[in-house]
Amino acid sequence: MQSPPRVAGQSIMNVDDKVMDLSKAIHRFVHDGDHVSIGGFTITRNPMALAYEIIRQGKKNLHVYVHSHGQAFDLLIGAGCTDAIELSYGGTARFSPGGGIRFKKAIEGGKIRFEDYTNFQMTLRFMAGSMGLPFMPIRSLRETDVFKKWGFDEKLRKKNARIPPKKMAMVDNPFARDGREEKIVLVPAINPDVTIIHVQQVDRQGTVRIKGLTYTDVEQAKAAKYLIVSCEELVDTEVIRENPDQNQIPFFMVDAVVLVPYGAHPTACYGYYDYDPLHFNLYKEMAPDDGTFRQYLDEYVFGVKSHEEYLEKIGKDRLSQIRADPRLGYRPGLDRR
Repeated sequence: MQSPPRVAGQSIMNVDDKVMDLSKAIHRFVHDGDHVSIGGFTITRNPMALAYEIIRQGKKNLHVYVHSHGQAFDLLIGAGCTDAIELSYGGTARFSPGGGIRFKKAIEGGKIRFEDYTNFQMTLRFMAGSMGLPFMPIRSLRETDVFKKWGFDEKLRKKNARIPPKKMAMVDNPFARDGREEKIVLVPAINPDVTIIHVQQVDRQGTVRIKGLTYTDVEQAKAAKYLIVSCEELVDTEVIRENPDQNQIPFFMVDAVVLVPYGAHPTACYGYYDYDPLHFNLYKEMAPDDGTFRQYLDEYVFGVKSHEEYLEKIGKDRLSQIRADPRLGYRPGLDRR
């Protein structure tokens, strides 16, 4: 089983300033063979700048966990950084019909191992990890293929101590009354080596404020040994303390803060910018073929030395076109075709 989550105060960084650049954060906290959890949801708040940097640094054999994910995990798979993934859904809606483009191709080609759970089950797995519990109980899905069919076989589970010995387990309810039989399903906790997320605001100490839906980012963050947070804005500690009820992750759980405006592009970041349909359509055209996918990587990942160069390549005009209306949180009138 994975190592238990660290306790309060275990962050290895100076409490007063955890800000560092992309390269240093990934080099320091992401290593070959790590179990990595990725925050965000399909086409929203994917930690894209962090994912690009993982690819640039050539990280390999990552065991990836996502909830319902899209662009970042698809790129990591396509770039050969990932050899196993656990998830409930992978894709970018109509921009990748039938699942993530490189994800689907890798599965069909037998290039990665995967194990699937439901959205609810993955949420509970992250929650168990965040609470320091070995599993969470659930009543549903006992007679479904999600329960019966395993992506990781028993041989792999015995060989790899980081993978639970069972996908799920069915047990008797120890609190059932009057001899009544009642079965419950247990799903195993997830405790990654590192979680990467992208959020709207963080202070230099690492207190995190996510605006809009949080998905399972908070549970993923708390379940991990280390946490890298990229953000749209660095805000003063005094500002983030004014409304503490709007903060979700405390500073002592954060190990690195990386300032990268538009760090979720081409996915959306509520309140700051919408997703970029033009770029998703470009990816849809280039990702299916190995040759053109490599061209995409060469142009948008390896062909830029920094996040700033990436934004220059996307262009100020395009970034302006997807900028969110601050009253609505998204871009009204955006051509989403």
